[in-house]
Amino acid sequence: MKRQFHTSFTALLSSSTLAAAALAAGLSLCSSLPLAAQEAPLITITKSDKISLGLNAISGAESATISQTLQKDLQLSGAFSIAAPPTASFLISGAASGSNLRGLVTERGGRVILERSYSGNARTQAHAFANDIVETITGAKGIAGSRIGFVATRSGHKEIYLVESDGGNLTQLTRDSSISVAPRISADGRRLAYTGYQSGYADVYEIELGSGSRRRIMKYPGTNSGAAYSPSGDRFAVTLSKDGNPELYVTGANGDSPRRLTTTAGVESSPTWSPDGRDIIYSSDAGGSCMLYRVSASGGSPAQLRTGHSYNTEPHWSPDGKKVAFNVREGGSFQVAVLDISSGQVRLLGEGQNPVWGPDSKHVVYATGSSLILLNVVTLQRNSIAGSLGKISEPTWTR
Repeated sequence: MKRQFHTSFTALLSSSTLAAAALAAGLSLCSSLPLAAQEAPLITITKSDKISLGLNAISGAESATISQTLQKDLQLSGAFSIAAPPTASFLISGAASGSNLRGLVTERGGRVILERSYSGNARTQAHAFANDIVETITGAKGIAGSRIGFVATRSGHKEIYLVESDGGNLTQLTRDSSISVAPRISADGRRLAYTGYQSGYADVYEIELGSGSRRRIMKYPGTNSGAAYSPSGDRFAVTLSKDGNPELYVTGANGDSPRRLTTTAGVESSPTWSPDGRDIIYSSDAGGSCMLYRVSASGGSPAQLRTGHSYNTEPHWSPDGKKVAFNVREGGSFQVAVLDISSGQVRLLGEGQNPVWGPDSKHVVYATGSSLILLNVVTLQRNSIAGSLGKISEPTWTR
């Protein structure tokens, strides 16, 4: 049966048709399409207020893997500098035996502040130890072992990949040999939704990351694009054109019971949920240029967010609820921007596309052509965590 409202890429006859085609490719008219993408320089800025850590030798058969992973995790946190043990404020040591690691952290004077056992493989042990070190010393949540999904074109097609926040355990998740875009990971890190074109139409699929099983959850007439999990995982915010124009909807966990939130002549895209699940921020060109809007997830009148910029796309709400990362277009390129919701202040942090927050609300990851960049928005430390995969775009990050 022919599917209603489907628009091919060879029949772009009107602005509404162009909108549908762009959404079908997982882009939308408000997507941060590459203008003059360049590789971001790899910059490390050392702050004098970093806490010095001394790493003593980890004993055991997996000591090398644990030590290397632990050191990289701690450096990527942005809170620490690695120093010679005699001069460090805190000393880290451990003993690995089989599938267990006993980790120990002491102050320079000898007082034990953390002593805990960890199980799993060597990298899992090191990530868990690193996160406990970060939280024990700084009080903040760590990002070690969190997973980042993204789109890359290494195979000649847009496919979904996963990588850990330190660049390890790179995995190709889809092998659809078509268009697979707009990945979003659930808050618990167990599921990933994306827009796939396997059927010839833009539908939303969901993958169980543990088993690898996949199912199609949205196949409404027209395009189904950019589904974003609610914090509780029981709803999606998604752009659907089933009623003609691409609008913002909220559905159930199975893509069921779609409830329309917007009614405009423009294109609504890139929804992101508030941490409490009450509100959604999204991008829309209904006013003539792509701007950010906020609307209640239960419905109501959207309110425009004032950013001081005339072209705003790809918003992503921080887990602490205080900030929104997004793209602005400045001087022919896309810049990563951060909006402080309470003050309205906006900071530009450099070239890049599709910024998304990590679980600590201090790091964002974004794409720059062929690299995936991890940025600490406090210290401005940048690290490339993925590359050599063709064009990289649309990252998503576990909470």
